[in-house]
Amino acid sequence: MSSTPPEKRFNSFAEFYPYYLEEHSHPACRRLHYVGSLLVLALLAYVLVTQQWLLLLALPLIGYGFAWTGHLVFEKNKPATFKHPLYSFMGDWVMLKDGLTGRIPF
Repeated sequence: MSSTPPEKRFNSFAEFYPYYLEEHSHPACRRLHYVGSLLVLALLAYVLVTQQWLLLLALPLIGYGFAWTGHLVFEKNKPATFKHPLYSFMGDWVMLKDGLTGRIPF
């Protein structure tokens, strides 16, 4: 018999987001997510200005590289991206907004 807990199911992003925040409770993990997201936005702006389209290939490496490092090193958990990719992607941006607006600790 397996001791693996059943996969959580969510009916909406509003239902998912509290779980997402629990998975990002360590401040260093959240900060790494923020850095990755902000670097993604900066690189995207740079690509749009310079039209160096090949650099778009670096976007997932930057965004997920910082985020997954936070999970591996600080949270010691698996990123929610693997089981809930769309909600996790949305969660990254909502968490950044919430961090920048002071709703959650930056």
